[in-house]
This record gives sequence, C-alpha cells and structure tokens, in this order.
Amino acid sequence: MSNARIFLSAGEASGDHYGAQVIAALRNSLPNAAFFGLGGREMEDAGLERVVRAEDVAHMGITEVIRHMPRVWSSYRRLVASIKVQRPHAAVLIDFPDVNLRLARELKALGVPVVYFVSPQLWAWKRRRLQWVQERIDRMIVIFPFEEAFYLSRGVNATFVGHPLLELPLPDSPREAYATRHRIDAARPWVALLPGSRRKEVRSNLPTMLDAARQIIPDGGVEFLLPVASTLDVAWMRNQTAPWTTPQAGRSAPLLTNLHLVDDAREALFHARASVVASGTATVQAAVIGNPFVVVYRVSPLTFAAARRLIRYPAEIPVTPDAHGNLPIGMVNLIAGRRIVPELIQQQFTADNVASILGRLLEDSPEREEIITELADVRRKLLSPSHSGAISQVAEAVLEQLSAEFGVTQAASGRNSVPSV
Repeated sequence: MSNARIFLSAGEASGDHYGAQVIAALRNSLPNAAFFGLGGREMEDAGLERVVRAEDVAHMGITEVIRHMPRVWSSYRRLVASIKVQRPHAAVLIDFPDVNLRLARELKALGVPVVYFVSPQLWAWKRRRLQWVQERIDRMIVIFPFEEAFYLSRGVNATFVGHPLLELPLPDSPREAYATRHRIDAARPWVALLPGSRRKEVRSNLPTMLDAARQIIPDGGVEFLLPVASTLDVAWMRNQTAPWTTPQAGRSAPLLTNLHLVDDAREALFHARASVVASGTATVQAAVIGNPFVVVYRVSPLTFAAARRLIRYPAEIPVTPDAHGNLPIGMVNLIAGRRIVPELIQQQFTADNVASILGRLLEDSPEREEIITELADVRRKLLSPSHSGAISQVAEAVLEQLSAEFGVTQAASGRNSVPSV
C-alpha cells in the first residue's frame, strides 16, 4: 500500500487548499504514494501531478459555464483518460460537483473507492444528483453539521468532521504592526471588503462595495481593507479600483484615498471592525474569526432566476424566505437555521443598503452585539465532534478505503499514524 496511486480533484481555491493538506496528511503514512489529478498550485506544491490545472476550469454560474464549456469538456476528458491509464487505488474528490460527480461515475465503473470531501449543495438544489451520490460515493465527508443528518437519512455513508477553518490559529500580528505594514491609520475603525476570489465575482460585487465606501467617507475616519485572493493578480485588482482611487475626468465624487489592498483575508477580517463579504467560503472565515458582516452577492439575471426557482431547503435547514421572497444563501444563516447576519442579494445589493448596514455595525449597537453572539454559537456548531481534525479524518477515510483495497489490517495500514493537520 505504500506505493498507492491516489487520484484527487479540486477545482476551486478553497478545495485546492484542502487538497494540499490532504496530500500532506497522507504522505505521513504513505511516503511513497503517487498523487495525480485536478488541482491548483497549492496541491502541485504538495506533490500532485497536475493532469489539469484548476485555474483553467473554475467557472461560476450557468451562463459562465456554458461559455467555457469546450475547455471544461476537453479538461474532463483528459482527467478520465488519466484515470483509465493510471488506475488509482483510491480517489478524493473535493467539492466542485459539476465535474467531480461525473468523475465519480468513471471511478466507480473501474472499481475505485471514492471519498468525497466538502459536500455538493444537494440539500439546496439539484436534488436529483442525490442518486449519483448514493451510487458512486463510498464515503461522504461533510463540514457542516446539518449535512450529516441529511445524508444519513437518505442512505449515504456520511460523517461530519468539523470545518477545517476552525483548525487554523487566529492571526497573531498586532494591530499596530499590521497598520504600519500596510500604511493604515490604526486610530480609525477598519472595514474589510471581500468581493470574491474570481474575476467575474469581483466585477459583479466590488463596484457596489466601493460606491458604499464612498458614501461612508463624509462621516469620516474609516479605513477600507481589500484583500486580494491568491487566485487574482494585484495589478489587475488595482486596475479594477482605479475609478474610485484616481481622479477621473468629469467626475466629482470623492476619491477613496483610504482604500488599502492587502494580502490575507483572514488577517483583514481579524483586524476589521466590520466587513462586507460575498457569499461563499469567506462568510465562514468571517464567522470563525467573529467579525460582524453583511453578506452580498450578484450573479447574472439568468443564473439568479434559475437559482431562485430551484433552491429548496430540506427539513434539516429550517429557514424561511424574506420579504422579497428570497431564501437565505449565507452559510452562517443556514447553519444557524435563521438569519443572524443581513443579506443583500441582487436588487437589494445597493450602495445605499450596504452603507446603511455598515453604519450600524460600526457603532456599538445592539445589532452588532447580537451578531457577534450569534457568530460564536455558529463556531461551536462547526467544531469537530472528534478529537482529530477535519483533514486528518479525511486521510483516515482514504486509508480505510486503501486498507480494504489492498486487503490489509488497520495495524498494517499505519492508519493510527496519521496526525492532525
């Protein structure tokens, strides 16, 4: 088993990060194992032979996927060919369901055991894919507490392992040192702006965030932190912010001279007094750190219309529509089972609305204190029920599948030597 071949597939930034950790954990027990498949730069650095680069296939929304379909399909065929040639002994599929659930079919046809980490949101929509999970996935490893009950009641071997973000230590840079490094006024309150990790998301979300920041300027004394995701280029991000930070002919709006591009979202959230966060993994980051925030998001009208028609939550998520008929989409609200942070989606995502909510979150208001208290409860719900960490439990699940594949015992597999990562 020490020469095991393991296929991994992760098509997004968060999945790339988790995949690199899984590879590192498995190497502790399987130092000679070979890893190949779909991943980003972090997984490649950890030892993945990249058959396909994650940055070439990660697209969002219905219209965006359709536009890039030829490239996605070509990449998918290369992955399938690599599976058939290398015949892995086990596979780890991380999120990215449009590709990974189809890869699971190919793997299952070859008798390859499949561990799926970070569940596709079948509990929200595309419920028909549940049958694919039941037929193709040997172990479903989930990171949100309601997902385990959802799957177990539907015949899927699922385990809640806690959220990996809770295993990370809080940033330890002092506020003054952080302010000096980024030339920020430490005496002022700071607001973090997180528009997303993809160019399409940034183009959709950032302009409204910056318009809201402009409205807050007259009230004075606020600094804005804009983390640049590892999947984005700093020069490109500066170009996106230029209309708000440099003089423009014929425009009299105040300049955002207090906007700072920074390099780490968790550190920005840790030091900020409040934040504006695009729906996604970053909302969980904000919850883990305890930063009060507002969830925002905007997609193409076609994608939004389809999502609004299709999203239906099961009994495990007891939430209700808002006054506009929208169900909540922020993960912290789904975990809580009610709206504990405000959401501004599509038409409600305006500069006026963002500025109004930020004003209340920056003050020592009852709303701010209530959100902070509720986020602490969400963090408790995200803790692993096991003493070992989430990544370590994923590695355990893979080693269990390999043990069955190679016909060896637990002691021989070295499973107990997998440390927490």
